[in-house]
Amino acid sequence: MMLEKMIEVPGGTFTMGSERFYPEEAPCQTVRVDPFLIDEAPVTNSQFARFVAATEYVTVAEIAPDPADYPGMLPEMGQPGSAVFRKTTTPVDTSDPMQWWSFEFGADWRHPLGIGSSLDGLDDHPVVHVAYSDAEAYAKWAGKCLPTEAEWEFAARGGLEGAEYAWGDMLTPGGKPLANYWQGLFPFANTLEDGWERTSPVRTYPPNGYGLFDMIGNVWEWTSDWFAPRASAGQNRSCCTPSNPRGPSRAASFDPQSPARIPRKVLKGGSHLCAANYCQRYRPAARHPESLDTSTSHIGFRCIKRAPKAR
Repeated sequence: MMLEKMIEVPGGTFTMGSERFYPEEAPCQTVRVDPFLIDEAPVTNSQFARFVAATEYVTVAEIAPDPADYPGMLPEMGQPGSAVFRKTTTPVDTSDPMQWWSFEFGADWRHPLGIGSSLDGLDDHPVVHVAYSDAEAYAKWAGKCLPTEAEWEFAARGGLEGAEYAWGDMLTPGGKPLANYWQGLFPFANTLEDGWERTSPVRTYPPNGYGLFDMIGNVWEWTSDWFAPRASAGQNRSCCTPSNPRGPSRAASFDPQSPARIPRKVLKGGSHLCAANYCQRYRPAARHPESLDTSTSHIGFRCIKRAPKAR
């Protein structure tokens, strides 16, 4: 079984989070993680195809949703599909993501832009339209697991303590993009300074300090931690340094604004849709909640291996 190359991350203590961007990233906290191995790059379409061929696995996007899970769902929506980004033609209200997201029947990992699209020329692009259970199933097949938020963030920082980006404190040192994100005004004007409208082949951009590719931009990546807002920055912080923190409980992850009771996991890294005027989450500290059942055209994953516990 041919699998992706893994890089050894030494483990250690670091400052997790940020207090300079979005409230869910605060407060900063000093945490420690043990050494682990992590995939050099996100799982690609060709790697995911090998998994499906070996297991006959069917992804969430290829299964019709159960109306019992979605109160008020229209009957005509009971078809397999996934969320696809569609660029708008003019400026729109960026507080309304439905201006650019469309649930499209037939969209799945094999058809990233919906019915009629294919993976032609995309073998080395990251797989997308994978829900959390899809990523977890792949990881189990590969003899791996999904990283915690702390493990993912430590790896993404590449040994740079407190830096804003995975490569330092400047977004574009020398004026050159170092990751696949949106240049221009989202969601209608992408200047394509990085050369890519959507996903890019993994390893297109330079690796970080640990030799890891695409930790920032390209696709969001699933982690195993449940999502909940962190304590406000003004609250007291623990005097202890947590080791290998695992995040909040499942019960704390539900979105109080949503009628569907679907728990949420933490996504990390940002994607090709993050932009300066909309979503500055092309940073190691950035985090975003995503429902377990959700798959989109900008979410992927990578896996890790932890050292066996001493007995």
